[in-house]
Amino acid sequence: MASEATKSSKTSEKGKKLSQEQIVATFNKLRQDQKNYVQKLTEVEQDLNEHSLVCEALKDIDPERVCYRMIGGVLVERTVKEVLPAVSHNKDQLVKILDALNNQIEEKGKEINEFKEKHNIQIRKEPPNMQPIEPSKEEPQASSSVLVKTEA
Repeated sequence: MASEATKSSKTSEKGKKLSQEQIVATFNKLRQDQKNYVQKLTEVEQDLNEHSLVCEALKDIDPERVCYRMIGGVLVERTVKEVLPAVSHNKDQLVKILDALNNQIEEKGKEINEFKEKHNIQIRKEPPNMQPIEPSKEEPQASSSVLVKTEA
């Protein structure tokens, strides 16, 4: 009996429409998820740039020369021939992560657009005072600091 009651409550939940607050909350969560993906993408791009700079700096250096590498907050003494392949491998992995993040951002964008269309969501535009005002050809334009006399 208890299982029948839970089944009926689950089916009634699926049949219910979401309230406006739930729709807005879900939509905002989807947008926040996408923003988080973009933020992570930016961080990974910065890491990739740093790895590229290190690879460029180390490629022309003697392989037996001592260099230092930060591993988990610990500075470790190694040679260039040990560090360069590891940094190159990490760089390749970062490229793969970038591709995956780009795909996730695109998928989340599609999900957001589908949700917008399904629930007929319209995003407010900028406030009227922030939008550029197009001059009307019918009315003469007056500047706030300049007075212009028009002939009638």
